[in-house]
Amino acid sequence: MEYTSGGAASWRKVARRAGAGLLPRRRRQRRPGWSAAVPLIALAAGFLFTTSANTADGTALREDRRPELTQLIEDRRGAVNDAETRAAALRAEVDALTDATADSDTPVARQRDRAAASRQNAGFTALAGQGVVVELDDAPRMAGEELPEGANNDDLVVHQQDVQAVVNALWAGGAEAMSIMDVRILSTSAVRCVGNTLLLHGRVYSPPFKIAAIGDPAAMKQALADSKGVQDFKDAAEHYRLGYRETTVDTIRVKAFEGSTNLPSAKVIR
Repeated sequence: MEYTSGGAASWRKVARRAGAGLLPRRRRQRRPGWSAAVPLIALAAGFLFTTSANTADGTALREDRRPELTQLIEDRRGAVNDAETRAAALRAEVDALTDATADSDTPVARQRDRAAASRQNAGFTALAGQGVVVELDDAPRMAGEELPEGANNDDLVVHQQDVQAVVNALWAGGAEAMSIMDVRILSTSAVRCVGNTLLLHGRVYSPPFKIAAIGDPAAMKQALADSKGVQDFKDAAEHYRLGYRETTVDTIRVKAFEGSTNLPSAKVIR
């Protein structure tokens, strides 16, 4: 077999490559800054993993708890309903025992009649009559719609002070009886808001909030117009599209108060 001169040159290239492979490789230049940062990053990552493990305590940190909260609310709502049912039954039993005792006990009969005379003013009897209905509602929001200029999410919902302003104005206007969301309220009733929901006598209500009051419509409407808190809400309603509606109604029916009459605290005014 004959070899050409080109073949000899190829063999020499192969020999040089093989020899180069046996020589020690040149080390690449390292970056001292990166080398120093690697241990710190590893230490920080280990600290985060340890903190997450201790916080989770065997549970999923990113687990969605909304179903649990919904179930908790439903359970508490059921507990409130059961408690109110038991309380109503006990009140009926007390009334029956009082009536039975009053038939043969003059002092008891006298106190029973005295309490009965005050039941209407105290809110323990149902009433009906002419009055005013006020409805407060959050601003409507469409999907993808931007907030009005200069507004935030708090500007677009009804707040506790808004409901209180309407209630106080109606009382000041001579309201004889009042209800919120068809629940009778008294002078001792607390109006509280949690987020954009209303908490009233242990129950939660969502907007729109309907406030109905029996009394002289002209006097109550004038009291609403004179209330600074109500006027502030009307201005916000015009600017942010909140809902405010004030209506005169010929016949409003307000139920009797059915909640607890116990006062957790009281102060004598001298």
